[in-house]
Parts: sequence; structure tokens; C-alpha cells
Amino acid sequence: MSRRSARAFVAVNCAAIPEGLLEAEFFGAERGAYTGAQLARVGHFEQADGGTLFLDEIGELPLSLQPKLLRALQEGRITRVGSSREQTVDVRLLAATNRDLKREIAEGRFREDLYWRLNVVGLHLPPLRERREDIPLLVQHLAARVVRQHGLPRGVFPRAVLRGLMDRPWTGNVRELANTVERLLLLADDGEPSLMDLPDAPVAVLDGGIRLPAEGLHWDALERSLLQQALQMTQGQRKRAAVLLGLPYKAFLYRLEKHALGGEG
Repeated sequence: MSRRSARAFVAVNCAAIPEGLLEAEFFGAERGAYTGAQLARVGHFEQADGGTLFLDEIGELPLSLQPKLLRALQEGRITRVGSSREQTVDVRLLAATNRDLKREIAEGRFREDLYWRLNVVGLHLPPLRERREDIPLLVQHLAARVVRQHGLPRGVFPRAVLRGLMDRPWTGNVRELANTVERLLLLADDGEPSLMDLPDAPVAVLDGGIRLPAEGLHWDALERSLLQQALQMTQGQRKRAAVLLGLPYKAFLYRLEKHALGGEG
């Protein structure tokens, strides 16, 4: 175990900080250093002193701050905004980005010396679609988080649902997966997630349509029969039955009422 494991871990989303506040956020500020600075402010480097500072989306840092970050990493010294006194800090830095930093360097948006100072041990994480075998474990972890957050009963993802999730393209990577897991658990009937609750759930379309018998048919009887079949196929779960029939949920409920099927399911 690292000697820093029991010390502070400070996570910072670089993309979420307004550019005008970045220096104060990173290195701190003295009272009166800028308008509204009523009290002295401890920066992220001081907060993480002796521990770990994680800079997410580091590719979003403006060029103006990059030399100061490089100096802090290279020399272990920082200066608060509005102060002339240097402070020594001992920080292990982790950084992540979804940008191609070598391309950013070539286009003049990221300093090459900072890149090499950061890239001591580099880890490339492939997109989720290239490591589909990770999806079941990720779903398990994300589901546990959703259950705690919303106070839901324990959600178990059936194998068929996991297979369906593994087949999706996941252009939004783990963030999209997290959103999907949360949606499926919140909409689950009896705590069992279903792919039918996805916004783009596939609906079967008959290529040849429905052939009208020569003698005709009784439309209301057909509609009532289809409603009953959909309810039976979904064990009375109305939202899924509506999806099977390609109906908006309110339209489905209206038809149940129309055919006096409101008590079924």
C-alpha cells in the first residue's frame, strides 16, 4: 500500500471551473486577492498535500495556467493568488482526459513539457465498446450505487438484459451506461430491469402488415384481444405491454378503459 493511501484524495473536474477562478482553485488565494475574496482560500494543492490530487479532463486547462501547474509539479512549490510567499507541497498527481494530447500539442493547445511531466506512467482505457466483457461488472457496481442513491430494492439484471446491454454501441462510454442502468432500475416493475424500458427499445414490425380477411373483421374485438395478449405476455406489466403494442402509455391506458380491461394486470 502507498504511504499516501490514508491521506487526502482530492478530485477536480478541470472543465467545470471558470477560467478566471482556476488559479485560485488550484493554488489558493489570500483575503482581498480579488473581488469577493472575503476570506483566505485553500487551494486544491494544499488540500491534497501529502496525498493525491486527481485532475479530470486536464486537456481542458487553458494555456495560461499550464506553466504554473508545471512549476508546481516540477518543484513542489505554489504561491497563493495575492501572496508573494511560496509554499512547499507534496502531492501525487493523477490526470485523465478524453482528448488526444499529442494532437493538442501539435495544434498549440497543450504544452509538450507539461505532457511529459504528467505522462510518467500512462494508461490507455479503450472505449466501452472494445471491452464489452467489463459491462456485467460495471452494471453490478453502478446498480448498487443507484440502489443506495434512490433507496430502491436490490435490482438484479437478468442475463438476457446483460446480453442486450453488451450488444449496444455505447458511444457515450461509461457515462451512458450509468445513465442507462439508472433508467432501467427506476422504471423496473417488481425490481426486475427490462430492455423494453430503454427509449430506443426495438419494436417488431410485420413486413407484410396484417392481412385483412375477405369476410372482414370486428375491429373492437381485435383491439381488445391484442390488449389482453400484451398484458398476458408481460405478466400484467402495463408499461411493457404498451411498448409491445407501440402505443404511448396514456393511449394504452385509454384503450384499457375503453374495453373495460382496467382491472387486468
